[in-house]
Amino acid sequence: MGLVLLAVLDGSSEDLYGYEIAKRLAIANDGTSIFKEGTIYPVLRALSAADLLTSRIVPSYSGPPRRYYRITDQGRAVLAEWKTIWQGTRSFVDRFIEIGNSP
Repeated sequence: MGLVLLAVLDGSSEDLYGYEIAKRLAIANDGTSIFKEGTIYPVLRALSAADLLTSRIVPSYSGPPRRYYRITDQGRAVLAEWKTIWQGTRSFVDRFIEIGNSP
């Protein structure tokens, strides 16, 4: 999930809070969320603790304060590494599941 969250934040020109990120993920999946919203927050905190994201708290008029996240330069470097690993993994798996391509 970390790869996806970094990619969402990298693709945004503005800081995003958890609910906005969850909404973007659902929109990207034709309106259906594949991640429970509650599972996003621990991953955002872990990415932030690893200095891959920065965060800031902003008061909200309609509820509790919101924590907004932004990807760091280090986060972009890790995202590039993770993308390469994911593409290699996906390519490897595809060789085994495509019709007519047995090892």
